[in-house]
Formats: sequence, structure tokens, C-alpha cells
Amino acid sequence: MTRIKVLIRCRVCGEKYILRGRKDNGVYDTGFKMCICDNCDDLDIEEHPI
Repeated sequence: MTRIKVLIRCRVCGEKYILRGRKDNGVYDTGFKMCICDNCDDLDIEEHPI
């Protein structure tokens, strides 16, 4: 597992979240479930190394 910083931007309302987590086999584990506008699918995700 690799520690990463993830920028998640909602395409519906424009809210952005900066979270720390892990990447294991191409899957991000940050604990993020959904945006405050109840969107959980239409998201831009950028990965940044810590």
C-alpha cells in the first residue's frame, strides 16, 4: 500500500475535498463516501504523492 493525498472534486456542485489515504492495487482508500449534495459517482479524482 502506498500513502497518497487525493483531491476529489464534485462535478455536480463543485465542492472539493483533500484527503489522505492509501492506494492498493489501483483502489483508493480514503474513507470518502459521497459529496454533501448526495453525489457519489460523478467525481474528478486527482492523486498526489505525500
